[in-house]
Amino acid sequence: MTAITANHFETTPFERVLLRAASALDHFVAARLERRAARSTGARSVAAATHEQSRAVAQAFGAMGLLPR
Repeated sequence: MTAITANHFETTPFERVLLRAASALDHFVAARLERRAARSTGARSVAAATHEQSRAVAQAFGAMGLLPR
């Protein structure tokens, strides 16, 4: 992230453009990481539910003495 620790400093127009670009890139990367995190948790929960359902079916067949084909 872009951080400036001085209270007052003088910059050229080019330096201000660079600071704005760095700030925009920071914002873009943070937003993208948040979107990726939100998507991956949804996919994980669906996979976990499917796994639990399959496991319950397999345990029920095992309790009856049946093996999957």
